[in-house]
Formats: sequence, structure tokens, C-alpha cells
Amino acid sequence: MKIQTDGLILKQQNIGEQDKLVTILTRDLGVVRAFVRSGKNLRNSKNSPTSLLCYSKISLYKTKDSFVVDDASVNEMFFSLRFDMERVALAQYFCELAMHICPSEQRADAQLSLILNALFLLTEKKKDPQLVKACVELRLACLAGFMPDLIMCRECGAYETEQMYFVFDKGTIVCSDCFAKKPSPSSVGLDTGLTQALRHIVFSEDKKLFAFNLSDKGLEKLNYITETYICRVLERDFPTLHFYKTIR
Repeated sequence: MKIQTDGLILKQQNIGEQDKLVTILTRDLGVVRAFVRSGKNLRNSKNSPTSLLCYSKISLYKTKDSFVVDDASVNEMFFSLRFDMERVALAQYFCELAMHICPSEQRADAQLSLILNALFLLTEKKKDPQLVKACVELRLACLAGFMPDLIMCRECGAYETEQMYFVFDKGTIVCSDCFAKKPSPSSVGLDTGLTQALRHIVFSEDKKLFAFNLSDKGLEKLNYITETYICRVLERDFPTLHFYKTIR
């Protein structure tokens, strides 16, 4: 059975002398791994469309044990990313994150669109990479069922105070008064700008997701919050994240 879909190549591995194995975030099947016969051959029409960070139209067929790429053509290669080490490192982090948080063999329209939009923004340099990173981390967590409860203070119901606290291990916020009564070591303070930024990422429409601004200091703290939260809910670290942070 052949399946026609669009997908972003998240990872590629060499198999033998000519073949390769790719991990793809597809619109129709989520994350799948597929073999590309003669995929290392530069003359093979499937070589470029199955390269890392390439977004392609892909024809797959499923054997008893695996998927195989039957045909592929390029939609977008994000080629200019390769000339900016910081941005390509961040893109590779998004790929590693997607491999561990996106669904497998079920539709992933929202996840694919999110990461493609992020790659376009990185390519065109229209948004600060730190803003893009925070949006991808927290929005992917929400799509995977780890949406934090940011509507109001978990204890008293206050919508907003001058100082709020985000509690990592519970994924909730509490106001300063309630935090003083029952402090949590697994928490970080939020000013009103950070509280609003977190709520925007969680609740905004897709087309408005990246449409906000914070100071450099605010973005640094926002990134600390989103990366700490995603690593905690997934209970893992990401080598590509560490690499990205070393070259910033």
C-alpha cells in the first residue's frame, strides 16, 4: 500500500554502502522511520529530498516490518540555514525534540506546521531565535498533552498579580501570597510580562503564536522556563540543546 504525504526529514543515517534510513515527521503518519534505497547516491532522485531538514512530498510504502521511500520531491530545503551555525543548531534541536514528542503513525498536522513555521522564521531571520525556541518547546508540550495550567493561581484563583510563580513539577502558577504560604523549590518567579508571554504561547491562535516581544532578559528567562519544563515532562535531556547553548 502506497501512502502520499508531506514530511520534514528529522534525521538521516547511513545504511551500508548505498542506502540510508531517515526519520520523518509526516503530516499523515506523524513520526516514521523509512529506508531510502540507494539514497546515498548523489545521482538518485531521492537523495536531496531525503536530506536532513528537507521538507518534501514523499511516497511511502509499507513492508511487513518497515516503511520504504518509493519516491520524493523537494518542497523546501531551508538551504540558507546551513550558513548560520546558531540557527541550524537550533533547527536540529527542534528535530530531536520532534522525534521524542510527536506522535507515531497518526496525524501530526499541527506539529509539522509548527516546526515548519519555526524553520521559516529562522531562515528569514524575522524573529529572535530565542523567541522561536520558547514557542516551539511549550507549544509542542501542549500538543503532546502536557499543557500547563496558566489560567489562574492554583490555590486562590487570582488571575494575575505583580509577581506569580511557575511550579515546574505541577505545571501550574501560584500568586505571591499563596507561594509565601506554601513555597515550592521547583519553581521560578514571573513578572507580568512573562506570565502574559507564557499564556500567549499556550492559548494563542496558530497564526499569532510568534507575534509577541520580550526584552533580551525576558527572553532568556522564558527560555529557561520552557526548556526546563519540556525536559521535565519528557524526563530526558537533549544533546542538540546542549550544543545549541554552547555556540550561542
